[in-house]
Formats: sequence, structure tokens, C-alpha cells
Amino acid sequence: MTELFKHILHLDLEWIFQHYNTSIYFILFLIIFIETGLVAMPFLPGDSLLFTAGLFARSGFLNLYVLLLLLFIAAVLGDNINYWIGRTLGLRVFDIKIKGHYVVKRAYLQKTEAFFKSYGPKAIIMARFVPFVRTFAPFAAGLGKMTYSRYVSFDVLGGILWVGGLTCAGYVLGEVSWIRNHIDLVCLGIIALSVLPIIVKWLSRAKA
Repeated sequence: MTELFKHILHLDLEWIFQHYNTSIYFILFLIIFIETGLVAMPFLPGDSLLFTAGLFARSGFLNLYVLLLLLFIAAVLGDNINYWIGRTLGLRVFDIKIKGHYVVKRAYLQKTEAFFKSYGPKAIIMARFVPFVRTFAPFAAGLGKMTYSRYVSFDVLGGILWVGGLTCAGYVLGEVSWIRNHIDLVCLGIIALSVLPIIVKWLSRAKA
């Protein structure tokens, strides 16, 4: 299990496929579900995993349509569980400790709440593309008692754009040899682009 987790963090889908074959679909589903559904696991790969999965599908190892459907379900299901955790447990989740350490950090929620103040309900969609904020946005929406029907409409649209956009981007760009040979740099670039809106917003506030 430790070996599998190491290869997940390194986005080594080829190794995972070689050792788990078609079970890779379930593994990818689980990663996206956990990353979006559990506030204690915001460090799992999200954007870069979707892009890499699209690249891998381009190589013929995975079916793109099955991949898109499964990962979309995982993203929306995870978000909805996260929403109801926030709505039912609320701030009590920050009191949970394992071996003397808090499982969830309040600082992440504070950053997410600031994100909501800047962008309003559409933050549910935009947060999909921002690491850490993506994990805490559903929780914050539930904590703030956002109407569920309103929340889920934004969430489904965000899930379509996030999963469909990044996975298909990886699939289309998989034809470019430079991208296939420099996937680590590409993933770093994706992460940088994801946090760029927050940096720009922070700089504009600092100058004001």
C-alpha cells in the first residue's frame, strides 16, 4: 500500500497499470473522491492527476469516455459528502486529533472563506481549479448553510468543467512528444496556473 501511495503522488500511472491493470479505474476514482470528499486529504493530486490520466488514455491504456464518467462521478460524489460533513459536523471537525495532531487545519478554511468573499457562489466552480481551496470549498458551503439545490447546481457544472477540461486537455496534448517526455514540468505548470488567480488577487489587495 505504501508503494502504491508513493507512485500515486508521483503520478506514475504506468506503474499502477502494470501492477493493477484495469483496477486503475477504481484507484483513480478513489483518489479524486478522497481529494474532494475528505477535508483531511487536500494534498492528494487533483489537477495534475486528471491531466496525466488524459495523457495515459491517449496512449491507449484507458478508455477516455469511461475515465471521464467515473472521475466526474467521483468529483461530484466527494464534494457532496464534503458539503454534508460541513453542514452536519461544522466546526467540530477541527477538534479531531490523531496522535495529538489536528487532522484538519483551520487556516485552510480561512483561506477558503476569503475565496468565497471574493467570488461569491461562483467560487464553487472556480475552486475546482485551485488546490486546497478545492477540498475546502464544499465544506465551507455546507458550514455556511448554502442552499443545497443552489450548491449542487454550481458543483455539477464545476465538476464537468474540471474533469472534462483537464482530462481532455491531457488527451489532446498527449500527441505532443515534448509534453509526454516532460510530464513533471507540465504538472508543475498546471499547479502554478491553478494558484495564479489567488496570487494576483492577493497582490492587488496588497497594493490597495
